[in-house]
Amino acid sequence: MAISKKKRRRRRRIRIQIILIILVLLGLGYYYFGGYAQEIKQIKEESTKYVNGSNTDTFKNDQTTTIVDINGTELASMNNGDESYYLTYEEIPQVFEQAIISIEDKKFYDHNGVDYKAILRAIIAAVRKGEVTQGGSTITQQLAKNVFLTQDRKWERKVEEIFIAIKLEEKYSKQEIMEFYLNNIYFANRLYGIQAASRGYFNRDAKYLTLSEVAFLCAIPNNPSLYDPLTNMDATLERRDLILQNMYEDGKISLSEYKNALAEEIVLDIPEDEKNDYEETYITNCAIRALMQADGFEFEVSFDSEEEEDQYDIEYAEEYAQCQEDLITGGYTVYTSINPKLQKKLQKAVNKELKSFKKKNDEGIYELQGAAVCINNSTGYVSAIVGGRSQDYEGYTLNRAYQSFRQPGSAIKPLLVYTPSLEQGYTPDTIVEDKKIEDGPKNADGSYSGKIKLRTAVALSKNTVAWQLFDELGPANGLEYLLNMNFSHIEEDDYRLASALGGFTTGVSAVEMASGYATLINDGTYRAPTCVMEIVDSDGNQVEFERETTQIYKKNACRMMTSMLETVLESGTGKGLALSDMSCAGKTGTTNENKDGWFVGYTPYYTTSVWVGYDIPKKLTNLQGSSYPGQIWKNFMEQANQGLDNQEFASYTEQLTSDEEETENDD
Repeated sequence: MAISKKKRRRRRRIRIQIILIILVLLGLGYYYFGGYAQEIKQIKEESTKYVNGSNTDTFKNDQTTTIVDINGTELASMNNGDESYYLTYEEIPQVFEQAIISIEDKKFYDHNGVDYKAILRAIIAAVRKGEVTQGGSTITQQLAKNVFLTQDRKWERKVEEIFIAIKLEEKYSKQEIMEFYLNNIYFANRLYGIQAASRGYFNRDAKYLTLSEVAFLCAIPNNPSLYDPLTNMDATLERRDLILQNMYEDGKISLSEYKNALAEEIVLDIPEDEKNDYEETYITNCAIRALMQADGFEFEVSFDSEEEEDQYDIEYAEEYAQCQEDLITGGYTVYTSINPKLQKKLQKAVNKELKSFKKKNDEGIYELQGAAVCINNSTGYVSAIVGGRSQDYEGYTLNRAYQSFRQPGSAIKPLLVYTPSLEQGYTPDTIVEDKKIEDGPKNADGSYSGKIKLRTAVALSKNTVAWQLFDELGPANGLEYLLNMNFSHIEEDDYRLASALGGFTTGVSAVEMASGYATLINDGTYRAPTCVMEIVDSDGNQVEFERETTQIYKKNACRMMTSMLETVLESGTGKGLALSDMSCAGKTGTTNENKDGWFVGYTPYYTTSVWVGYDIPKKLTNLQGSSYPGQIWKNFMEQANQGLDNQEFASYTEQLTSDEEETENDD
């Protein structure tokens, strides 16, 4: 399936390019004869209207995107910067213009808005190589797209872009177009225009940057995700070097300037105020992915080869960057499920439990960290998300709740081993054997209990039992459950028995764990985790995107699993973490050498996952799932469920012989 999706995307992109070559190079005659005359005419008229109605203020104004919480209260807003960041052509250092022309549009001062030869080269390359490897858009076309159009790839949008570019060249001078362009292009991390980028990355005005720093910034707009200096510094530097080479070959800089700029070390200086709250970064990510889906992008988590995965990553980065730009400047209203009261309580619970760990790294960030996610069980939406401890420090925040992937330890067993085994005929009362296994794992306490009920094995987190059941089930079958719930970092080496105990190559995120356990309490129905419920564009139209819902486990298996997870809190590894006056179920997880601690559990109302550990994994002697993570979970869940009526979890029946019988007899 993954290969066919990839081929469809490639064919779509090539088809767009072929249509353009017919339109631009062979004229519009084919479309008139083919019945597209009226459509082309309308596009041209609309393009003329856009440009005729524009003035210099058109290129200074932005549309602010607003984010609101579950109560309809504004959480944050985002746009392409303050108007005070706008620079006139006279204020723009000439080196910026030289750098951007050398890499984006060498014939800028010669064409009328469209470089037909560049488009031809792009089409020929696409046809020869079977994929799009070159761009054909001029600086004027890019300006047209950024200011007047959406980021979709339909041929109509591309044709309109060309018409607008031609009209812009008729109305404005080259210097004005260059001014508009350099003040509107996107430099990643919510930075628009050269002044915002200069301040955002170097904490200085554009006029004070060196040649090397200018070339470095001009590397970013070509693909803001790929050349984001905060995540892909090497790639940004490589493109900086290419720009400097082009500038030298174009005669814009001397050989000595070229060599000195190449040798200059780039040191970022991020202003202190350029950082986002944890919920805002997660909301932005969810909203971007919703726009990607609305644009037809198909998400994948498994691949048949490394080459296929690499190609997907490239396409993902390109689409993400386009939709990120669209979100920030599109004037959307993003309605979220974030509950501000729960958000504060969850953050406070993490901070309070870890407050005694005051050691910081060289960047001034607390070394011991935590992450937590709370999902509303009635909707499946994320109510609160914490990506680390609260603190004031310079730089951008890492949201560990969805951006960090760690070993889950035994917390993964219910999703990977136990619930799938319950589907195969096991019950909480099935007798299993806790025994020493040759070349197998040891139990945490080093003891073996012999024949015990499965309920007891789960409560005491018996590694030997999980190992045997996973061996019987088969790693491929067990991991399939995780893939179906979009666990995004299942690697080839994870198809082994050690995965039964959480021994993954890369790991899982707190968001993934929360959504997995929320699937259990939701009778096996998985709902893709997100906090974005609705997006409305600037014209009041609802953006159409679907939230994935999939039946993963059988209902009865989930209810049996919940019953056993209740026992974990009553008499097992989570004893002492049970909530007062509220039904609850959960599981601890501790990795080798106590490097990662997890607790994931739920009540009828909320599911919450908690991780505690170091960003660079190292041992913490007293770290266990039941210690810091468990206490964070308990403290928060007590408050989250306060005042709610206690409800018993749905009861399970004896394992039946068919799905039909289970459906008929379950409550």
